[in-house]
Order: sequence, then C-alpha cells, then structure tokens
Amino acid sequence: MPDFDPSCIFCSIAAGTAPSYMLYEDPTAVAFLDVAPVRPGHTLVIPRSHVPDAMADGGGQAFVDVGPAVHHMSRRLMEVFKADGITILQSNRAAAGQVVFHLHLHLVPRFEGDRPPVGWVRDAEAAAAIASTHALITGG
Repeated sequence: MPDFDPSCIFCSIAAGTAPSYMLYEDPTAVAFLDVAPVRPGHTLVIPRSHVPDAMADGGGQAFVDVGPAVHHMSRRLMEVFKADGITILQSNRAAAGQVVFHLHLHLVPRFEGDRPPVGWVRDAEAAAAIASTHALITGG
C-alpha cells in the first residue's frame, strides 16, 4: 500500500500541496474543515498514509494513527461551539457512501434537538462561512 497517492486529494492535503482549512497536524494524521459541511465545524480527520479501505491491510494501524487527532479535535470542537456532543462517522467503500477513497472520519458538532447528520444534507450557510469557522477554531 503506498504512503502517498498523487491522484488522491486527501494525500495532497496531508502533504500540504492542496489548499485546505487545516486545523491540526501531527506526524501521523491531519484534521481540516470539510468544504461541504453538514453544519459549522464539520471536520475531517485523516491519516497521512494513503489507506483507501479501512477494512483492508493497514486499516487497523491507520485508526491508531488518527486517534490523537480525533481526540484533540473532538475536544476542541466541543469547546469552541459549546456543543452537547460530537458525532463521529466513517464509511467504507462506495456502497456505504465513501466518495474519497482515503480513510477519513467526519467529526460533527451536535446539539440537543438538532437534526442528525444522516443523508449528508449540505449546510450552505456553514459552507459560505468556512473561512470564519476556521478562524474561530484556530483562534486566528
């Protein structure tokens, strides 16, 4: 399994060669805002290594690799948005809704009584405010 796939947008984001609203980086994982968010703060966490299928070889280690980033970003999103919870979603293969074939976890801030982020209904207001959301989370 290659560590980097030049045709993969998430590999390019992890390498710093594609634009993103980066929120977190460590030696094994990165986190950035989803450009088609289901609500403000919708964050993606990915391993730096190219793991197209989390159920195949390398998937177990990739989950270990993203663990600290998921923990850090979940706490940060809860703090910044004063969220009541976080939904963490991850899909494997096209039949499950995976679109970018690089392991990624969706972190979505949740609030009592909000609509569940099922069906991936894009929030146009959250998408339009992505730059200000990035500044809010990063403090910049």
